[in-house]
Amino acid sequence: MVRLTKKISKKAGLPPGSLVHIGERKTEKPRIRFIAYNEERFEEKDLGSIEECSLSKPEPSITWLNIDGIHQVELVEKLGKIFHLHPLALEDVLNTDQRPKFDDYEQCICVILKMLTYNDKKNQLKIEQVSLIVGPTFVVSLQESEGDVFDQIRERLRKAKGRIRKMGSDYLAYALIDAIVDNYFVVLEKIGEEIEILEDELLSDPKPETSRTIHHLKRELIFLRKSVWPLREVIAQLERGESGLVKNQTKPFLRDVYDHTVHVIDTVETFRDMVSGMIDVYLTSVSYKLNEIMKVLTIIATIFIPLTFIAGVYGMNFRYMPELEWRGGYVFAWAMMIAIAAALLLYFRRKRWI
Repeated sequence: MVRLTKKISKKAGLPPGSLVHIGERKTEKPRIRFIAYNEERFEEKDLGSIEECSLSKPEPSITWLNIDGIHQVELVEKLGKIFHLHPLALEDVLNTDQRPKFDDYEQCICVILKMLTYNDKKNQLKIEQVSLIVGPTFVVSLQESEGDVFDQIRERLRKAKGRIRKMGSDYLAYALIDAIVDNYFVVLEKIGEEIEILEDELLSDPKPETSRTIHHLKRELIFLRKSVWPLREVIAQLERGESGLVKNQTKPFLRDVYDHTVHVIDTVETFRDMVSGMIDVYLTSVSYKLNEIMKVLTIIATIFIPLTFIAGVYGMNFRYMPELEWRGGYVFAWAMMIAIAAALLLYFRRKRWI
C-alpha cells in the first residue's frame, strides 16, 4: 500500500537548498536519455553519465534531457551545475513528497507534478513525482523510476508530427504536462469501472471483502485529489504568469490543459462522493441482511414457543393426567401442534412479515 506521506525528518534543521533525497531507496543506475531537435534535424541517444550532456549540445536547437531515477544526489547536483539551476529547484526535485507547484527562477522555471499509472493486475494506483525544469532552449524532466507516459511525445518528435518540432522549449513542457494530465483520464476510467463493479456487488451480495475494497478505493481517491487539486493552480500560474520563458502562442494550449485539469478534479470529487455513499450503502445492506436473518429466526422461535409449551405439559409424567390414558391422545397432540403452527404462519403472512 502506498504511503500517504514520506519521511522528511532527515531534512530537519538543514539550510534551504540542501540536497537530500526524500523517497524510496533504490539501487539501480539512473537512465539518462538525451533528445535534441529543431525543425530540420533530430538526435536521440542514451548517455552514460550526466557529464556527457555538456558535450552533446549541437547547433541551436531544443534539448530534452529525461532522467529516470533521482535517488543519486550527486547526479542531480552535477545537473544543477551544468544547467546553472537554482538550489531550491534541485531541493524540490529530490523531495518526492512535494505537492504540485510552480516556481519561476527567472533563468528557468520549475514545475512539480504527479504522474499516475494504474496496475490492472494488482488493481493498484501508482503515483510518481515528475519534475520539469524549463529553460530558454532546454527541458529537463526528472522522475523516480523508469517508465512514463511520454512515448507519444517521443514518437511525435521522431516523425515531426504536428508543430512540436517548430516550437520552443515551453511547448515541449506543455506537451509533457498534457500527456500526464491526459493519462489521468485513463486512470479515472479504470477507477470508474471498479466503482461500477463494486456498486453491483453492494446491491446484490455485500461481503466483508467489499468493505476492504471500499477502503482501498477511498484511499486511492485521496491520493488522486492530493495529486490533482494543486495542479489547477500550477497550470493557471503557467498560463497567466509573466515569465518570459512561456510564449504567448503556447498559452492557449495551457488553457486547454487547465480545462482538462478542472474536468479531472470534478470527476475525482464525484467519485469521492460515490465511494463515501458506498460506505453507508454497505452498512445499510449488512444491517438489512442481519435483520432478515433475525426475522427468520424470530418467526421460527415464535412458532416453537407454543409447541414447546404443549410438549412440556404432556411431558410432566403426573400419574393422574386423563389424556395419558386416552387412545387418541398422541394424534390429538400432534394435530393441535400442527394447527397452532399453521395458524401462526397464516397470521404472519397476513401481516406481511413473511
